Amino acid sequence: VYQEFFDFSLGISATRSKSRAHGAPICSNGDISRLTDRLPYTLTGAQQRVVDEIRRDMASDVPMHRMLVGDVGCGKTVCAAAAILIAVQNGRQAALMAPTEILARQHFQELSALFGAIGISCALLIGATTAKEKREIKRALMAAEPEQRLDVVIGTHALLSEGVEFACPGLVVTAEQHRFGARQRAALSDKNAHAHLLAMSATPIPRSLALVLYGDMELSRIDEMPPGRQRVDTYVVDESYRARLNGFIGKQLAQGGQVYVVCPAVEEQETQPDEVELCDLNPDGSVRENREEKPPLKAAVAYAAGLAQLFPEYAVAFLHGRLKSREKEEIMRRFVGGEVGILVSTTVIEVGVNVPNACLMIVENAERFGLSQLHQLRGRVGRGSRKSYCILVTGGTGPVGERSRERLQVMRTTYDGYAIAEQDLAQRGPGDFLGMAGDGSVRQSGALTFRLANAAEDAGLMTEAAADAKAIAADDPGLEQHPLLRERVNGMFSIESGLLS
Repeated sequence: VYQEFFDFSLGISATRSKSRAHGAPICSNGDISRLTDRLPYTLTGAQQRVVDEIRRDMASDVPMHRMLVGDVGCGKTVCAAAAILIAVQNGRQAALMAPTEILARQHFQELSALFGAIGISCALLIGATTAKEKREIKRALMAAEPEQRLDVVIGTHALLSEGVEFACPGLVVTAEQHRFGARQRAALSDKNAHAHLLAMSATPIPRSLALVLYGDMELSRIDEMPPGRQRVDTYVVDESYRARLNGFIGKQLAQGGQVYVVCPAVEEQETQPDEVELCDLNPDGSVRENREEKPPLKAAVAYAAGLAQLFPEYAVAFLHGRLKSREKEEIMRRFVGGEVGILVSTTVIEVGVNVPNACLMIVENAERFGLSQLHQLRGRVGRGSRKSYCILVTGGTGPVGERSRERLQVMRTTYDGYAIAEQDLAQRGPGDFLGMAGDGSVRQSGALTFRLANAAEDAGLMTEAAADAKAIAADDPGLEQHPLLRERVNGMFSIESGLLS
């Protein structure tokens, strides 16, 4: 167990120790008053503390490697905006990468308005960006003259595409860090050698796991919510409550609120009777003998049609990942503007979307979701002044399986993101936090590449192994003095060219 933790920690620590060499741009001008003077609110004490930590990091020639965690709606984005301002006003460029086009567009709309008012240029680079616009953005990023250079680019994985290079890289921000694979984060960092790095996540990472995954990152925690934010009351019900649930939807709509309904499937044919989820697999890939029987998935297409018949006086919209970008944008624009009362969606709205008037989140087949996902979905409501609710609906009238029942009980009684993350680690394994399987593919649950070690049960050994690995990596970042260790680490990560090459 120790050996597996040690090898994994050594791979993480060695690669990151190499990246912590001196040479980062010194951003000594940390005055963010141009930004804060235009905000309609005052930063909370926690936000101010985080900004101070970022300011100190960026004033050094050692690259900032900081992880910013905090519950949904705590105000992480404005801290990222402060970091971007510090980079730009010191003559550098900044990039912000989000996991979905919807979230990238939202960040762009929010930040471009703020930055435009203080003379900072900002562009959006996503898959839907036209070829002409992409060429102009790439040219502006590499412009030799500062007055012609693009200061900030916000985008999705399109930022990793060929030809996206920066003339004066200064800062890389990754939003919703837990949705990116380790290689994706590394690829963006490679494009911005020696740049400062700020990673954000609304899924707080258990401290024991953070010591391994982010061994050389400083952690900042926003543990204070902005004034006026209310707790979202959470309930767990089954199909027998359907009539009462529909009545509650009608009540919220009549009072001027808006409703999210999240379904795990788009259409009925997505349901497979022999479907096996990642959380049903053993570490060796075999199916657990005691895996839970799962009821059929609630299909969003049929659900949306049914709600439209139940509530004909309110507009019902349907959002899913297969829609074109313009269609998604138009639907979200109508929902944000209050034209749509009920938004039926897949988990495409899991991260980032901000609709202050939304006061009810209904998650169908809630037993099919992990804790981190449920926590993110609950965070979509309660962002305004309305009293808000989250209702987790199980897929049948009978009792749910023991593991599912435990997850739902945690959601019903727990609101602290760190406590939820600890439970998620214990139930689903660390894949959700790392975002990477042993073969390099992205996945959201299951073990890493460990055969014996258990990140939840063996936290003490994990901490000890991580500390020992970090000490070796500090003295020998490339493991050149430890060729056998180097070979084993490269093999563990299943990367042909080698993490340490």
